[in-house]
Amino acid sequence: MADSKEKLFSDFSPVSTEQWMEKVTADLKGADFEKKLVWKTNEGFKVKPFYRMEDLEGLKTTDALPGEFPYLRGTKKDNNEWLVRQEIKVQCPKEANVKALDILNKGVDSLSFHVKAKELSAEYIETLLKDICAECVELNFSTCQGHVVELAELLVAYFRKKDYDLTKLQGSINYDYFNKMLAKGKEKGDMVATAKALLEATASLPKYRVLNVNALTLNNAGSYIFQELGYALAWGNEYMNQLVDAGLPAAMVAKKIKFNFGISSNYFLEIAKFRAARMLWANIVASYSPECLRDCENKGEKNECRCAAKMKIHAETSSFNLTLFDAHVNLLRTQTEAMSAALAGVDSMTVTPFDKAYDAPNEFSERMARNQQLLLKEESHFDKVIDPAAGSYYIENLTVSIAKQAWELFLAVEEDGGFYASVKAGKVQAAVNESNKARHAAVAKRKEVLLGTNQFPNFTEKAGDKKPVEATCCCGGGHTCEKDVPTLNFDRAASEFEALRLETEASGKRPKAFMLTIGNLAMRQARAQYSCNFLACAGYEVVDNLGFSTVEEGMEAAMSAKADIVVLCSSDDEYAEYAVPAFKALNGRAMFIVAGAPACMDDLKAAGIENFIHVRVNVLETLKEYNAKLLK
Repeated sequence: MADSKEKLFSDFSPVSTEQWMEKVTADLKGADFEKKLVWKTNEGFKVKPFYRMEDLEGLKTTDALPGEFPYLRGTKKDNNEWLVRQEIKVQCPKEANVKALDILNKGVDSLSFHVKAKELSAEYIETLLKDICAECVELNFSTCQGHVVELAELLVAYFRKKDYDLTKLQGSINYDYFNKMLAKGKEKGDMVATAKALLEATASLPKYRVLNVNALTLNNAGSYIFQELGYALAWGNEYMNQLVDAGLPAAMVAKKIKFNFGISSNYFLEIAKFRAARMLWANIVASYSPECLRDCENKGEKNECRCAAKMKIHAETSSFNLTLFDAHVNLLRTQTEAMSAALAGVDSMTVTPFDKAYDAPNEFSERMARNQQLLLKEESHFDKVIDPAAGSYYIENLTVSIAKQAWELFLAVEEDGGFYASVKAGKVQAAVNESNKARHAAVAKRKEVLLGTNQFPNFTEKAGDKKPVEATCCCGGGHTCEKDVPTLNFDRAASEFEALRLETEASGKRPKAFMLTIGNLAMRQARAQYSCNFLACAGYEVVDNLGFSTVEEGMEAAMSAKADIVVLCSSDDEYAEYAVPAFKALNGRAMFIVAGAPACMDDLKAAGIENFIHVRVNVLETLKEYNAKLLK
């Protein structure tokens, strides 16, 4: 066997793309290939149903190597390690320290402390970081933006006091002038002056990133992937442009920028996004000819020393698609999101606890979130292989497509005066809010599925004390919520369906929907199942049935069950026979619905039947109408 040079599958003759297309065309039986099988993404480009080797021809992405400019395949050469981060909102520094020490023994190697600006002091920092080895763990800090320089100075003083080698310490301080404008509508301070002071304060911490691009905010506001990436590039370039113009070296600025991305549930596109992000950012930084790049070019060592062009990426699973109902499904969403980011080679990651939409995460949900990443490392070994997506016909083409779309947006923002000008004018907010609106409309029509919310809900679940967590408009007490600029809309995708179901629960009247199944066995069962799922999305009680021999028998059973809704479930052909007699037999004693859109619909409407549910209706708006009638 060792000497055998027989190639795998050599018994199979090669099949050309033309042959595949002939087979596909035959199977479509005259249907349009483009309409049936070619998918148009929300990003605006088309995705084919299959890709072949020839689809890689001319793609420069396949020439890239891990750890080499432009870092499309990642900034690491030897492994795919990433840091497991957990967030800690510091109410009491002593308690936060105890929690940090505990989770550091449970798989976490990156901590993120959200600290109160009013309480900052040397004693506060010492208490918070007591017994935490700053050389062994990445430390990240955020506070009110007006106090970031003070925080930086306190940290440097503490690290010096502990006699750390400051050149080895890794971490970040989350200063982001533009994020506050997007999220809170507040423009405060002088970005250039604060950034220069912050860079000076952290000059002795070369591995600390202090200028942040919080594109996660766009993701959580429902942006499309190309928007998150395109705006993130413009966001980072705004720092580069303004600070280089202010006299700072381009290499220094680039090495202090950190990108914080969200991760949506579009698995393959997210892998492509991170790959494209590194490539595009590397080329943006290279355009500034930072000192280290210029030196390398003079020495003929272009690939080895382009460190300033390396994008530092932290990724966090999205909050936009988290749900209050059937909340454990959030674990499935965040797991696939974490997988895509890990495969794409991010530097660190936070998995959002599954209960974040309705509660402050507790010990259990935080443990689950940590373990989701640990499973990817310890069980699946995602940390061992660098960029396993490389060479995939599909993902390489997605990478190029998303890069082109994001680059076009980046150029449009730059031509419009840059990221700051676009945020100041509200253009970024308007574009993302429009995407948020479009995605809510897609959820309402089930074009975008949220399992357990707008599709296949848990029929018996009640929210009980669970209420959606509302975002606050200001970062602290005593502030007004007046806005200097428009803000992003952070309504989660599930929010309107949740409001509908919570309204049903709060009313104390849980409508009962009875399936009057009759006629064709396959059709009545399919439509009953569809109708049960449809109506349960509003929290209604649903009663399915095996079938009735006559309309009268079914109607009698429905009235005996004290039904508020009777849903006729049969085949299109049989509705002409059953619908009107059933409607008349009900005689207004309950709401009457026909499951489907039969050819005889106009005749049924003429007979007084108003309600039809099928795949083309707006599920949310239909259920809102039903609630208005049933919960009086």
